[in-house]
This record gives sequence, structure tokens and C-alpha cells, in this order.
Amino acid sequence: MSEQGLAEHPPTCDSDGVDVTEWLLDADPSIRWQVMRDLTDERDDVVAAERARVGIEGWGARLLALQDERGQWGGGAYSPKWISTTYTLLLLRLLGLDAASAEAQAAVNRVHDGVTWRHGGKPFFAGDTEPCVNGMVLAIAAYFGGGGAIGEPDETGTIVDRLVERLLGEQLDDGGWNCEAPRRSHRSSFHTTILVLEGFREVERSIFPDPAIAAARVRGEEYLLERRLFRSRSTGDVIKPVWMQFSFPPQWHYDVLRGLDYLRASGRVPDERCAEAIELVHTRRQSDGRWLLQHTHRAKTHFEMEDGDGNPSRWNTLRALRVLAWYERAEG
Repeated sequence: MSEQGLAEHPPTCDSDGVDVTEWLLDADPSIRWQVMRDLTDERDDVVAAERARVGIEGWGARLLALQDERGQWGGGAYSPKWISTTYTLLLLRLLGLDAASAEAQAAVNRVHDGVTWRHGGKPFFAGDTEPCVNGMVLAIAAYFGGGGAIGEPDETGTIVDRLVERLLGEQLDDGGWNCEAPRRSHRSSFHTTILVLEGFREVERSIFPDPAIAAARVRGEEYLLERRLFRSRSTGDVIKPVWMQFSFPPQWHYDVLRGLDYLRASGRVPDERCAEAIELVHTRRQSDGRWLLQHTHRAKTHFEMEDGDGNPSRWNTLRALRVLAWYERAEG
């Protein structure tokens, strides 16, 4: 199948006989509904019905069941990072748990009412001191904030308003953000920048479009694109070779596929500065039409969703196919 054909008809069978679409659909509801939405163009009601299953069966239901009565995951303030409240909520967002569902709102309201930060005891949704953390909290708050306690304003606005104002004020001159600025660095970090961009994009998708956010997003996206999503602007060298390996879940780490999938989701029209990154995605495709899990970020997890590094990855295959379709549509 030609690359143009990829945009119009996702591959169903490769040269080695693997039906990639059927393999993707033979999966947890969190993958199935995104395949239906992004690759097979199912009707909206069919997609919504599949998405509704995320909160009541499979990985989403398992994660929800692990929340304790205080609203926390992982056992409290000193829990291992990847099973903490922050990263569990980020994972539920990636799974696509319907934010308006009773299951989601009950879980998030427990976080709102009971979870605080280890340092200073501030409420979870007030955020922490660093833009990387606050970018993650903003994405969570915006995604789940359509109802319940998160969206309730006080005399200074809503939780989301305050996080947005703070992050807008922390954007650096080069267009991005850095957790170590201004104390230890005045240059942006890919890791922090992608986290803040994802948070801002979630605000505009879930709550409201905002000219100040849109302008900040453009500057942040330009920071990534001026560096071809993985190269030094001054030397052209690859900044970190590990960014050329694809991970899921990405946690706080940047990689090329994450950057491209953000641009796709943001509605950005790709230009020639994406071309090398897109070619990298093509080269990572295996002869059976699938992509591998390449670089798991090691730490304790609630449970495994894939078979480990070096094995075919449904998450990477799903994201790679929708990124390639986005790029080819623009090219065509």
C-alpha cells in the first residue's frame, strides 16, 4: 500500500500476514475506541459506546479500583513514582476514560478532597512549584474538570485559571519551558515543554479556546519544530538518541513519537520540519506492519499493558499509524 493510501485506508494486512487493524482491535477497550476513532472511522455512537467500557472493564477499571479511600494511588506521598496519584491520573487520561462518567468524577473528586502534595501540604490540584509538574496537573485538571469540584470558581478563578496564569508567566524567551529555570537554566527543556504544551492543548480542547494560550502554544511548538523535534538548532546533532526510541506510557519523558502525536492532536498542520521525524517513524515500522515497544521507563507499575521492550506494541502502533495518516493527509 502506498503512503498516500495509508491516510485513506489504514493497513489491514501486511506482507507477513498480520492483520494489523484486527490485532489492534483485539485489545483493551482503551485501545479499541481510539482505533475506531482515529483509524477505522467508526460512527461517533459506536466509538462512544466502546469508550464507555474503559471505566468499567479492563485496564481503566483496574486502575480505578486501586484508588484508596483517601483518594490516593500508590500508598501516599512516598509512593513509587509511576504508581503515584499524578501518573495514574495521567494514564487514565491516556486510556481515554470518559471524564464525564460517574466513575471518573467520583475518582477525581476524591483526589480533589483528599490528596495533598508532600511538600507544603497544598491540595493536589493547586499544583506544585515546577512547570513540569504543573503541566501534568493542568492536563489532568482540564481533562477531568468538566464537572464536579475541579471546575468550581472562587474569588481568584478556577484551578485551571490559576495554573494557566502561572505557566504563561514561566514561558522562556526561546519559546519553551524548563523545570530548572530560572535558577539553573535559561534554556528550555523538551521534557518540560511537551508537558506544558499537552496541558495547554487540553485546556483548549476540553474547556475553552484562549488567545493567550494559543499564542503560547505556537511559540512552544516552534521551539520543537525549529529543532526538527530532536536535533540541536545550533549544531544539527541529535540531542538525545534515546528520544528516537518510542515508549509507552511516556511518563514525563519526551520522545519523537510523543512530539508528533501532540502536534497531530493539536491540529497543527505539519510542515517540512516534521519530515525527518516522520521518516524515523517509517523506519521503525517492522516487516509485519507493527511497531515495537522500545524504551520502557523502568520503575514499579500497577500492572503491565504490553509484553516488554523488543515486542510488538499496540500503543506505539496505534500512535504511529495515526501520526503517519495525519502527515500524509497534509501532504496529499
